[in-house]
Amino acid sequence: MKTKNILYNLVGVIILLATGCVSDEDLNQVSPNFDTAASFWQNDTDALKGVNAVYGSLLTDGTYMRSTPLLLDLKGDGTRSNSPWSAMANVGRFNTSISDAAIYGWAFETYYQGIYRANQVLDNVPGIEMEDSALKNRILGQAYFLRGLYFFHAVNMFKNVPLPLVSTEIYHEQKSQEEGWEQVIFDLQMAADLLPVSYNDVSGLDAGQVGRATRGAALAYLGKAYLFTYDYQNAHDAFQDVIDLGIYSLVSNFRDNFTENNENNSESVFEVQFSREAGGVDLGWGGAPVSGWGKTSARAITYGPPTFGFTDVQPTWTLFNEYQDELTIDGEVDPRLDVTMFYNKPGGMMLYGVDFASHYGGNDTYLNEIFCAKYQNSDGDRENEYDWRSGINERIMRYADVLLMYAECLNELGQTAQSYQYIQMVRDRVNLPDLATTKPNMTQQQMRDQIAHERFLEFALEGHRFDDIRRWGWLEDSAKLDWLKARDSEFNSYVPGREYFPIPQAEMDNNPLLTEQNDGY
Repeated sequence: MKTKNILYNLVGVIILLATGCVSDEDLNQVSPNFDTAASFWQNDTDALKGVNAVYGSLLTDGTYMRSTPLLLDLKGDGTRSNSPWSAMANVGRFNTSISDAAIYGWAFETYYQGIYRANQVLDNVPGIEMEDSALKNRILGQAYFLRGLYFFHAVNMFKNVPLPLVSTEIYHEQKSQEEGWEQVIFDLQMAADLLPVSYNDVSGLDAGQVGRATRGAALAYLGKAYLFTYDYQNAHDAFQDVIDLGIYSLVSNFRDNFTENNENNSESVFEVQFSREAGGVDLGWGGAPVSGWGKTSARAITYGPPTFGFTDVQPTWTLFNEYQDELTIDGEVDPRLDVTMFYNKPGGMMLYGVDFASHYGGNDTYLNEIFCAKYQNSDGDRENEYDWRSGINERIMRYADVLLMYAECLNELGQTAQSYQYIQMVRDRVNLPDLATTKPNMTQQQMRDQIAHERFLEFALEGHRFDDIRRWGWLEDSAKLDWLKARDSEFNSYVPGREYFPIPQAEMDNNPLLTEQNDGY
């Protein structure tokens, strides 16, 4: 049985707004069955419960239970969707409907739920008298990190969004994307300054708890935010700080990054903690938490191969073929292919205890197709994913990503020769040839193309590809856009502006300070 050390209990802090006349004040009684904001935040235990609630917003349908991976994956050229659910299928076709907020609207709502909860911590914890000042700093650091992470997603996917920094105001004005990134960077820098390298060396209520945000996680996302805003020097420095911590390394088995085995390993900089053993068995669709909610993911059933899951997401043949462009030192196909997708492999491939060719032999469509393998419970004792309850942690920041982003910064700063060693660290794990020998003395542009190739294969189905495409300016480059269309027909329906999702219409209608919808909608 897998043990999770992070606390999963969600805390609902209720703010009561008294609207009666002064003469009726005596009639406004607080129910003794509920905590108010004034009565809840009293001690270190309350503070820890409060920040645990902020983590809770990572576990529901709008975020990493299902919606956020879909929104990050489906627009890339490594994925496609034939889902019968139009709200899902249309994400990758850039046809998201402003009149149907399914999936993207749930994500938007949950990011702001997480932001609101983080603001409650940041508003109230500083006023709590705590003997353990280090614990207090760690709690505040986690709140800054999580708010920065939720803001990161909101700014990155929805562009010009509100940036609420307190929990006591209802409406917040729309900000520019530049202002959004500034806030993300501020929050992550605050988190990096307050968080420990590890919880193994601290004392207090959170001592030894795995899964909480660390300094390395904050620095890695800080570097990513700088990278996304083309501040390569600051990004370089943040990634260098992560490397210099000396606590991260690539695991030898690439597959260990996507199963329940070896979770929170040496490569994991930050991962969302799911478990089949924690909580109840109900699915956390969103809204106010209830005691029956489990802490499981629906990614596996959503991405799962036919007869084992819904197959709402599939890899592209472009991705399949690119894994075979370069053989390993031993003349084998890149081993990441078999970790990333199921296919009719010569010699056989097992999934959920059966052989691919044997299982799909009676259906030529399935037999000759390719399906997602990452984050599937396919090599254990599970027969399928139809209980909707995967316990696999979502590794949202891996050390491999830090290394390749660091290599990208070096290249953009004119230090192309120095990029090789960090790229090769990732290639060595899968036994690929020495890049410095096979492609020596690359120009800066050649190295950009190489890094794009390396990232495509290393992070397939992990929510990175479309972010890379957009930030590299490929959608504004007619030659690159034509190339993408040739690789993935879903790009044929791309129109400028649709690289972002619309701000949900309900938000536009309900918030008088939201005045501009994103271009293209």
